[in-house]
Amino acid sequence: MKKILYPIALMLMLSAVSCKNEKVEIKDEPVVIGPKELKMSSDRLTAELLWSMGRLGEVAVSPDQQTLLFSITYYDLEENKGNSELYTMQHDGSDFKRITFTAGGEYNPRWRPDGKKIAYMSAESGSMQLWEMNPDGTEKVQISTVDQGIGGFAYSPDQKKILYLSEVEKKSLVKELHPDLPKTTGRLNNDLMYRHWDHWVDAFSHIFVAEYDGKQLSNSKDIMEGEEWESPVGPFGGMEQITWSPDSKSIVYTSRKKKGKDYSLSTNSDLYQYNLESKTTLNLTNGMMGYDMNPVFSPDGRFIVWESMERDGYEADKIRLYLIDVQTGEKQYLTESFDQNVQSLAWSNDGSKIYFVSNWHALDQVYSYGLETKEIKKITEGVHSYNSVMVAGNSLVGTRMSMSSPVELVAIDESTGVQNQITSINSEMLNKLALGKVEERWVPTTDGKQMLVWVIYPPHFDPAKKYPALLYCQGGPQSTVSQFWSFRWNFQMMAANDYIIVAPNRRGLPGFGQEWLEQISGDYGGQNMKDYFSAIDAVSKEPYVDAEKLGAVGASYGGFSVYWMAGNHNKRFKAFIAHNGMFNLEQQYLETEEMWFANWDLGGPFWDKNNKVAQWSYANSPHKFVQNWDTPLLVIHSELDYRIVASQGMAAYNAAILKGVPAEYLYFPNENHWVLKPQNGVLWQRTFFHWLDRWLK
Repeated sequence: MKKILYPIALMLMLSAVSCKNEKVEIKDEPVVIGPKELKMSSDRLTAELLWSMGRLGEVAVSPDQQTLLFSITYYDLEENKGNSELYTMQHDGSDFKRITFTAGGEYNPRWRPDGKKIAYMSAESGSMQLWEMNPDGTEKVQISTVDQGIGGFAYSPDQKKILYLSEVEKKSLVKELHPDLPKTTGRLNNDLMYRHWDHWVDAFSHIFVAEYDGKQLSNSKDIMEGEEWESPVGPFGGMEQITWSPDSKSIVYTSRKKKGKDYSLSTNSDLYQYNLESKTTLNLTNGMMGYDMNPVFSPDGRFIVWESMERDGYEADKIRLYLIDVQTGEKQYLTESFDQNVQSLAWSNDGSKIYFVSNWHALDQVYSYGLETKEIKKITEGVHSYNSVMVAGNSLVGTRMSMSSPVELVAIDESTGVQNQITSINSEMLNKLALGKVEERWVPTTDGKQMLVWVIYPPHFDPAKKYPALLYCQGGPQSTVSQFWSFRWNFQMMAANDYIIVAPNRRGLPGFGQEWLEQISGDYGGQNMKDYFSAIDAVSKEPYVDAEKLGAVGASYGGFSVYWMAGNHNKRFKAFIAHNGMFNLEQQYLETEEMWFANWDLGGPFWDKNNKVAQWSYANSPHKFVQNWDTPLLVIHSELDYRIVASQGMAAYNAAILKGVPAEYLYFPNENHWVLKPQNGVLWQRTFFHWLDRWLK
């Protein structure tokens, strides 16, 4: 699931587009952002080139499974904004067309069930609303006028209804107690979970169902009837958590029906089936205590499969493939003997197989599960990571990326495993860039195990030279160092600046079995830190690495790692960079919003003196080792990060200055746990490399 640093696929999606229900300014003379003419002064990747790359968004397969519909987002640095446009192509990669040319942007494209229309979300009229057009992009018509705007939608299979997401205002204590103060900006809280990720919780996302006559929506109904909980589950859940039954008679949705402190302490989400005729709701996963989400009906409607975690409060638990017989309620755990996570589920056309994506040894591949044979087969091979898989015609289509390429669409022959990349969104640029070699190596750890470490070399690498090296510290802490392409923590970008990158799959990362993954919980500052040192020590022995010019960088838990190593690295490093990292764990315990994470990973509150796990965690808080700090430190933090609040970064920076350690503090007042705005992103990159070059070159 999600830890402090969220999965790379989700990061890419959110960095590509922000679709909150808010007013969007449309200029009188709109600027339509699209592919830019390449202006390259060298063959090295730069921040400006990185931000000019197109970013593949959501993909939808036509009802006849012949045509793919998808969005691509481009950013304009001067305008400091992005714009998403829609494209179509055949599932074999032919007949590529751009079908929209607007400044407002089109998001979440869907095919109407009869295939005669395409629907999408757009803020062209001010707030995010639902629009339809012909498959060639002509005759655009707005079909919704929802006061609060919409945040996602889905046609019923019979095409008579459309469900959509919209926000329902939370009850305000201030308004109830002080109605004579309508202009006050004060908030009065009496429970937890009053803010989440990057926003104050003033509203809940609910599911509405409207009649659809082929032209407009009407007679909308909130199927959650004003309840003070949400669907999908925040902060990043989307329409993958909600589905229509094939007979259009019911909706299955994901929700964590808890409030305040209970919500903050629990990960127990369930699948609920709402019957449109009886207007009743059934909890399909009652008694299953962890995350249950992302339901997918079989083509005949008899079964639902979903992603399930077992333990309440553990958001990085094994993601299991579960199935329920809708008629009998019988449940089956399909992947009990499979020591890997299961994500991005899709049924075969005949309902005999379930396709999914799973990570093993830092590579995300496509697999299948046979309902009759109960056999799990790996379909794809290669040094890459798939984010999703879907059925299209007589093949599979997936979204795939690597450390050398952003996400592209790939056609997959299930019988042979042959993969054919069918989009070339950034090929023109990539073909002109010199990219660094990505090497897999296995490094022995201090406890006698083997650890996979990615080593990325500079372009035009010369083994006769000596290069500075960077230890990359992953966030999460339980998110994989797979073959990802990031628009901020980009290994090719670091390599282009003539650094060797060392990226370990240290203890606490998925893809190496549950034992390896779970070791980190309650052991912050323990074995995983030894793993980091093992990785950088092994690579720094190479003759082409300058062992006197080593740096360590990371975000979130990676930022924690940097702060911790700053007090415990025994002179290994000459420079540090920590982005949105945890510095004071006692402070962090009482500042974060999702308390289940702090309780599970830290062991509990710092005041529980009889809890040995918790006391170990807090004894290893980075702020306890500030007396040892002597290495230059760049701190980056953002005001809208409510997972790890800005005071953590400020405290670390202040400590460095008071200690006389060279330090800088890059602060973003309008960013969250990530950096999503173009000019902020370029500033981040420039500051990052200016700092490293100052101390390591």
